Amino acid sequence: MTIRRQVLAGIAAALALPFAFSAPAVASDLPDLGGRTVVVATENAYPPLQFVDPQSGKAVGWEYDAMNEIAKRLNFKVEYQNVSWDAMIQAVSDGQYQIGMTGITIKDDRKEKVDFSDPYMRSQQFMLVRSDEARFNDAKSFATVEDALIGAQPGTSPFYTAVYEILDGNEQNPRIKLFETFGATVQALKAGDVDLVLTDSVAAQGYVDASEGKLKVVGEPLGTEDFGFIFPKGSDLVAPVNAAIKALKEDGTFEALNKKWFLDYKMGG
Repeated sequence: MTIRRQVLAGIAAALALPFAFSAPAVASDLPDLGGRTVVVATENAYPPLQFVDPQSGKAVGWEYDAMNEIAKRLNFKVEYQNVSWDAMIQAVSDGQYQIGMTGITIKDDRKEKVDFSDPYMRSQQFMLVRSDEARFNDAKSFATVEDALIGAQPGTSPFYTAVYEILDGNEQNPRIKLFETFGATVQALKAGDVDLVLTDSVAAQGYVDASEGKLKVVGEPLGTEDFGFIFPKGSDLVAPVNAAIKALKEDGTFEALNKKWFLDYKMGG
C-alpha cells in the first residue's frame, strides 16, 4: 500500500468512531440555547481541522464547519478568537472562552482543568519527514540516528509520543526541539532544522499535498487519539454540544465533512 493510500485509509478507519445508530436526530430534538453568544478559542494552525486558507485569507476547516453547524442546530451565535495552543487550555479553564477547539486530544490530566465533549474524531500519529530522508523509515530506526532531531510543541500528544514511544523517556532529551506552534515545527522540518515531526493523520496528508513534493510520511501509526472540544469545568454547554455531536454523526453530516476535508480538499500554497 502506498504512503498516500495508507494515510487515507488510516484517516477513513480512524474517523469511523463507534456509536449507536438510531433514527437521525432533527433540530427540534436538540436543546435551544436561545441565540446566546458563545466565544470559541482556536489556534488556526492545524490543517485541515482549522487554518487560514492561503488563497482566501479566511479561517476555514473541518472544525469550523462542524462548530458552525452545531451552533446552527443549538441556536447560538459563535464568536471565534485566535489563541495560542500553550495558553488555550488554561484560558478555557479560567472561563475566558466558553469552548476551545484545535484538535485537542482527550486526556485524563487535561480533564482536571477542563471538561471535554464526547469524541468527534479519532486520529493516529504519523511520522512527517523531508522527501529525501533516507536515514530512517520508522520510529525504531529514527532512534538509532543520534543526530536526528524531532520538532514538537511542549505539552502536546506528539511531544509525549516522541519522548516515550520514540526516544528514551527523558522529557529534557536534547533531540527534541521545542516550538510555539505546530506550523513552526513543519517549517523547521522543511528548512532542515529538525528531521521529524509527528502529526495526526488528519493533518499529515494536507501537509504532504501542500509541500510540492518536499515532505512525505513514513512508518506505521504511533498511537490513537480521540479529539474533543473543551469547556470550563461544569459548563452548561457540554450536554447540548454532545447531543449535537451525536446528531451530526447519525445523520451523516460528519461523514460529509470528512470527505470534504480529508479526501476532496487540496490545500493550496
